[in-house]
Amino acid sequence: MNPRHVLIAAVAWFTLAAPVFAQTAPTNASEVASPADTYAELFHQVQMRKLFPDGKTFVDARPKRPPAEILAAYRVHAAFTDAELKRFVRANFDLPQNPAAPPPSKDRSTLKAHIAALWPVLTRAPVKAVDGDSALPLDKPFVVPGGRFREMYYWDSYFTMLGLAADGRQDAVENMVDDFGGLINRYGHIPNGTRTYYLSRSQPPFYFAMVGLTDKTDKARFKARVDQMRREHAFWMDGEKTLKPGQAHRRVVTLPDGSVLNRYADDRTTPRDESYREDVLTAREVTSRPAGDVFRDLRSGAESGWDFSSRWMADGRSLKSIQTTSIIPVDLNALLFGLETAISQGCADLADAPCVAEFSGRAKARREAIDAYLWDAPRGLYLDYQWRERTRLDHPSAATLYPLFVGTASPAQAKAVAATTRALLLAPGGLRTTTVSTGQQWDTPNGWAPLQWVAVSGLRRYGEDDLAKTISVRWLATVAREYQASGKMLEKYDVEEAKAGGGGEYPLQDGFGWTNGVTRALLELYPSS
Repeated sequence: MNPRHVLIAAVAWFTLAAPVFAQTAPTNASEVASPADTYAELFHQVQMRKLFPDGKTFVDARPKRPPAEILAAYRVHAAFTDAELKRFVRANFDLPQNPAAPPPSKDRSTLKAHIAALWPVLTRAPVKAVDGDSALPLDKPFVVPGGRFREMYYWDSYFTMLGLAADGRQDAVENMVDDFGGLINRYGHIPNGTRTYYLSRSQPPFYFAMVGLTDKTDKARFKARVDQMRREHAFWMDGEKTLKPGQAHRRVVTLPDGSVLNRYADDRTTPRDESYREDVLTAREVTSRPAGDVFRDLRSGAESGWDFSSRWMADGRSLKSIQTTSIIPVDLNALLFGLETAISQGCADLADAPCVAEFSGRAKARREAIDAYLWDAPRGLYLDYQWRERTRLDHPSAATLYPLFVGTASPAQAKAVAATTRALLLAPGGLRTTTVSTGQQWDTPNGWAPLQWVAVSGLRRYGEDDLAKTISVRWLATVAREYQASGKMLEKYDVEEAKAGGGGEYPLQDGFGWTNGVTRALLELYPSS
């Protein structure tokens, strides 16, 4: 079948003294130690002294000997200078090296050809577990985003797969879906990324959409994937049966009328391993809340994939006001509607009537709750809900397109969202992420590949083809302009000025998995762009 037809059909379906932080994690994840757990005060010193410019460097290092021996050798010394500590680390660990990107060429190939050439560059071999190494084992080859992101990431990978499917790389799609299914089997959920320090959180649940890109002719394989979707759903809904109205547990919130919706909520209350120093310093600025609550909200912002955005900030501007766990997000609940619908459809294909009844009922109840709590009819958009304060948040964002992406919006709602999107979110270079500028990377002027695809796909689903094409053409022009200038495919772009994006906790990355995937998929839909 033509790759374009396959794609379209699939889509339609402080001090340096080490503090003691309390932490909690679910049993199946807490059994696997993160670098902070393993290397204790050595870890704290390396990260707080900022021995390496990127906090992700040390957490991705591989020990040259057993971790207990390294820690014992460290503890023999009363103190290290920075230079001594750096030498100790280099003597005891192999530090990660980013693979060299293909050199920019004066004679640029087409975007399609460039993306096709990047797939082998971004493909990694299966991974075996090594004591003290943070890399999680994976059985099959996989594609990474690129740059500092040298492991497989959850929601990134769906958008990467779109491009692989458009390029006829069904083998790579199936391998990655198998790897993600293996993570569900092993840990009960798909972690943020394939590192031990990501196990306490997940990311936007796109596994059902990945399965939508796969071959379903092998019934046993398909049934296993439906079972994995059900297990992932159980992870997101853990605790729902024990809650009373107004209560929350892990990622579930029961609302005053008994409706159940979901939030992002990392299971730990410690600084993120990979952004340890940054989180410690942020928490020091907050005197009104326990540090553990701040750390959980920072971690939960990372679980959202939008790390970080004005969406999660109580004052709409400052990271120290982060309140992620107090928010019921539009996009998460739309995706869970998509998951419930996909499970129901999968169970119908498998002739499992009780499952169909359960999950079609769940999807119906979630749609009603989304309409009741997240739909703002006068403004014509979906908004996040602050469940503790019982109010919708006045933070318009590209998340309003997610209900269209999964098909939970009514035709009238979709028409209103399209009009609001054109008025508020359409920029000269594509779709804005939000309408405010905070310096955070998930705010304007940045635009992101996954949000362009969600918008275009959702708008097309409801017949809003003109706006979908406008967003796509503008985005593709932005990507092409930067590619011609630098030879790079970037993680994010400034859609106000159609140039490289900025902001965030780390330098702008190139490679880049989801930009490659979405660009390639959009070129398939709009070949004349």
